[in-house]
Amino acid sequence: MTPAPYYKRKSIWIWALTSLGLLTLSLIFGVDAHAQVAPESDNILQELLENAQENTEGESVGLNARVIQLFLIVTVLSLAPGLAMMITCLPFMIIVFSFLRQAIGLQQSPPNMMIMGLAMFLTFFVMEPVFMKSWDEGISPLIEGSITEEQAIDRTLTPFKNFMENRVQRDTLERLAATMPERNYNLEEEIPFSLLTTSFMLSEIKQAFQIGFVIFLPFLIIDLIVASILMAMGMMMVPPAVVSLPFKLAFFVMADGWVKITEALLRGYGVA
Repeated sequence: MTPAPYYKRKSIWIWALTSLGLLTLSLIFGVDAHAQVAPESDNILQELLENAQENTEGESVGLNARVIQLFLIVTVLSLAPGLAMMITCLPFMIIVFSFLRQAIGLQQSPPNMMIMGLAMFLTFFVMEPVFMKSWDEGISPLIEGSITEEQAIDRTLTPFKNFMENRVQRDTLERLAATMPERNYNLEEEIPFSLLTTSFMLSEIKQAFQIGFVIFLPFLIIDLIVASILMAMGMMMVPPAVVSLPFKLAFFVMADGWVKITEALLRGYGVA
């Protein structure tokens, strides 16, 4: 390995000494500048802290109220998916569409995301008047500061209570109330929110299963007819579900099944 030429070694030493000198000068002048600026910045910072302390002494109550409101908003947002499943028609829509997909014999078409999206938009379409009334009577006055948090919660939940009371089955409500006789529920005057929500969910699931049974019947008849024909032809090794699937799809498409089932669901809620 040959050593570097003389002019290259000389340039490297010159560059190193120049860099060292510049670094030393920057450190010296930087310390002096910091020593001059530091007292002034400390005084300004102390004045700002004193002013902030004086201003916040009279606003501590308002700040605490804002913190509580922020905490409540974050809590409601975290519970929003659960509330949507409990006090809206979303579970009813999802169960009916799941029964429909199983009755046709399709495992992944339409996919779960598409069924969930369709159920969510139909839920918004059905519940839009309830959402708007809840916003106008509860949330909007709370934002404007004209009502308290307790009044806002009561006014926000009242439209949903009315919706659930119109849909809940009376026998389900009475049977659940009878399981806790020590609480002495008076269903004629006021229904507790916990009892109403539970009864509403059970009523929606029960009605969704009833509609699912009705949806299954025509497709079951097609399966039985295809299985009987295959057995009569001696083709017992052929799965009937594979042969009946095209016939079920043709029957469903010709009957415009998606629109008719959706229309029936909306008429059940008094929308269409």
